[in-house]
Amino acid sequence: MTSARVADSTGNWVDTRAPEWARPYLRISRYDRPIGSWLLLMPCWWSAALAAGMAHDISRLPLTIALFLIGAFVMRGAGCAWNDITDRDLDAQVERTRSRPLPAGQVSVKQALAFLVVQALIGLVVLLQFNRFAVATGIASLVIVAIYPFMKRVTWWPQAFLGLAFSWGALMGFAVTFGRIDLTALVLYAGAIAWVIGYDTIYAHQDAEDDALIGVKSTARLFGAHTHQALIMFYGLAVMLIGVALASGDARWPAWLGLAAFALHLAWQIKRLRIDDPALCLRLFKSNKHAGLLLFAGLFADAVLRAI
Repeated sequence: MTSARVADSTGNWVDTRAPEWARPYLRISRYDRPIGSWLLLMPCWWSAALAAGMAHDISRLPLTIALFLIGAFVMRGAGCAWNDITDRDLDAQVERTRSRPLPAGQVSVKQALAFLVVQALIGLVVLLQFNRFAVATGIASLVIVAIYPFMKRVTWWPQAFLGLAFSWGALMGFAVTFGRIDLTALVLYAGAIAWVIGYDTIYAHQDAEDDALIGVKSTARLFGAHTHQALIMFYGLAVMLIGVALASGDARWPAWLGLAAFALHLAWQIKRLRIDDPALCLRLFKSNKHAGLLLFAGLFADAVLRAI
């Protein structure tokens, strides 16, 4: 088995430090490019911090943050493996993805499934550290994760289904802290979904031409030349809904400062975007990690302030 590099991810720690035998497995789960794990993690951290602030108790917040970090990385890895298993024939037809381990023949479907199961079991161990309601809430997300890879074949809105999956953490913080999901959590979840639709539309513009040739649908193709206007709508909706969640949760000034920084970052992305520049699209997509961390910093500071 060879472990040739993936075309759109080179020069990373997997290429230079990981054992040769492990490289295809790490690549199939995207440990060579962890941006997706960070983006999955952000709504988890937002909700954990907001819920802790509402509870005026940060005693368990550091542990919750750490567990969410581990869980986000292994479950995103398992999700990517599932995505590559279902998309292996499509990936073979796209320039950017045909060198991925499955279409390139570096691992078999059975081997990919085995690695998926290992990561999912680690995720289950993390999930079992929480209360029963949180465990059930976490397991419920698997339904969306399972169907997401097929959505690009049947709808122009696969990014919305990704939003449903990648924003699930906005519910988990409340499930862990309160053992319930209330209106504040649902509004935060809706805001996170709008954010995901926006940033994944930017990401999808990298493959818009290949997607058109093979018949794969996306919001990037749907919006086309109107992408900037669509981003104004979705990013604006994200900021508004997250603001409603903060107001509902009686957030104080640090959280609002974090939201303002988040909003400014999203506005900067829209201003910089050129949909005909794939490299720029990728950079702007990745920058959403920083946008999410700015909001989290405000929410964390708010939680500390309210617990004093």
